[in-house]
Amino acid sequence: MKVFLTRLNDAYHFETKNERGDVVHLDNKSEENPQGSSPMDLILRGISGCSSIDVVMILKKQHLELEDLQVEVEGFREDGAVLNVFKKIHLNFILKGEVPDAKALRAVALSMEKYCSVAKMLEKAAEITYEVNLNGKLLQ
Repeated sequence: MKVFLTRLNDAYHFETKNERGDVVHLDNKSEENPQGSSPMDLILRGISGCSSIDVVMILKKQHLELEDLQVEVEGFREDGAVLNVFKKIHLNFILKGEVPDAKALRAVALSMEKYCSVAKMLEKAAEITYEVNLNGKLLQ
């Protein structure tokens, strides 16, 4: 896996491109008009994408199809710290479809606790929590 970064202006706007040619723009969130995501924003996007791929894959293997999948991710950082890393990350999985409650819970748990590489890497630095909502109901 390899990524290439190119500076696009005289400030903080960068373009990153992977070996396949997929492009993602980065910028400093404190800029007046940021032209891309901040690096820390990309980390939250990464954990939501990684876990969502797992959930869809796990349910597909069980011949269960989701009508919709959304994930809200919130990262909590230590205010004023010089290294302002995430101390806690919370994910809210919002699923819709004809999926049994237990299977939805199990798919998310398997992703977060076993398969999501991003979550496994981040759990070394931050507490990761999650909740699962299926068809408007919070699952326990």
